Amino acid sequence: MSKVAVVFWSGTGNTQAMAEAVLAGAKEAGAQADLLNSDEFSAAKVAEYDAIGFGCPSMGAEQLEESSFEPMFAACESALSGKSIALFGSFGWGDGQWMRDWESRCDDAGARMVCDSVICNETPNDDGINSCRELGASLAKA
Repeated sequence: MSKVAVVFWSGTGNTQAMAEAVLAGAKEAGAQADLLNSDEFSAAKVAEYDAIGFGCPSMGAEQLEESSFEPMFAACESALSGKSIALFGSFGWGDGQWMRDWESRCDDAGARMVCDSVICNETPNDDGINSCRELGASLAKA
């Protein structure tokens, strides 16, 4: 059984709903999975998991949330080489540049993306929730 972390930050609840769907998908696929707020995760915990789903909404000028999520993720980057990960998040404006930038950072860190990232405009609809469940299943099988 694989061990999966679903690590997220949410300001409005949209990314939290996505994280809960990722968690459900991972568990349905047979993984032991933990849901963790970004304040509960650190680089030291990366090695405890076979795969990690990171979720953060687009903030400001299409960037990761700066006070909690960005510092945590930046600290984890050096530990992501060879790690199976997936990214998800919500946005309210822009065209998804924050996700493309984030994916590039993961590629540069040597992380192994297990599936396409999932982004939802505002509150995730049924298709978005299903995509998050599939992302979770991909993490479980990584």
